[in-house]
Amino acid sequence: MSNLDKLKQLLVDVFLLAPEEFSIELDRDSIETWDSLGTVSLAVGVHDVFGYHMRPEEAVAVRSVREIIDILESKGVDFDE
Repeated sequence: MSNLDKLKQLLVDVFLLAPEEFSIELDRDSIETWDSLGTVSLAVGVHDVFGYHMRPEEAVAVRSVREIIDILESKGVDFDE
């Protein structure tokens, strides 16, 4: 499973999305369930799946799927598989 597939599955699970709703272009404003609890669940999921511990201020500042990918790529996670 590619890292993009892992991220997709994480977001589908955390934000209760239908798989076809996933897009790299999704942002916080377009996902109803991306609230404070969703943010915490996302941070925990990123740690569980990718081994990266998002700092609380970093997790709160994330506004889009693209930003999640950018953060993970800066920590060495490859999304060009």
